[in-house]
Amino acid sequence: MCGKFTQMATWPEVAAFSAPLSAQSPDTPLLTATPMRSAEVLSIGPDGARQLARMRWGFGTSAEAPRRPAHLHARAETADTRPAFADAFSRRRGLVIVQTFNEGETSPGGRTHQWVISAKDRRPIGLAVIWRSEASPADPGPAFVMLTVPPNPLIARITDRMPAVISQQDWPVWLGETGASLSEIKGLLRPFAEDGAWEMSPQPPSQTSAASANKRQLDLF
Repeated sequence: MCGKFTQMATWPEVAAFSAPLSAQSPDTPLLTATPMRSAEVLSIGPDGARQLARMRWGFGTSAEAPRRPAHLHARAETADTRPAFADAFSRRRGLVIVQTFNEGETSPGGRTHQWVISAKDRRPIGLAVIWRSEASPADPGPAFVMLTVPPNPLIARITDRMPAVISQQDWPVWLGETGASLSEIKGLLRPFAEDGAWEMSPQPPSQTSAASANKRQLDLF
């Protein structure tokens, strides 16, 4: 499952790719996101227009590790029915617009090797998320989880799940701008047929070390 992604570099890039959008500072950075950290989520605002809102990655906390999210991902097959996700799936869907995302390949010895997936034409990729407002006094505010689906042939080489990718022509339906039933919306969550449009490369050693350090920190919570 995806454990890291890199968003677009600047707000103007997002606006050019996703217009129309509500106004936002032109120098707002969109950087690398890992679990428990914040990312910009594209959703529909109270005025009915598209907006970017900063949200934390992860729903709730676990009783065993109070500072660790209870959920980072939700399986697309059951997100519309599981109590933890059903309300958000029905009413609060969004997208994280990324340049790359990571997938981990576990070797027979138990070591995880990180791979970076990106579009060959460098066009951004829209990953499906659902979000909700968190009531925790210690960490209030909106939070999101990423939806996952079975892998396409490229991702199947290394793991058995991948993020749900929403094609740009389907964004209005996914975000709720176009009327559709929940079954039609759920039908958008399928393995993305990249048909040679993506490339996958090993994560550079320096980034791999940083990712491993972040995972160790997360495991300590």
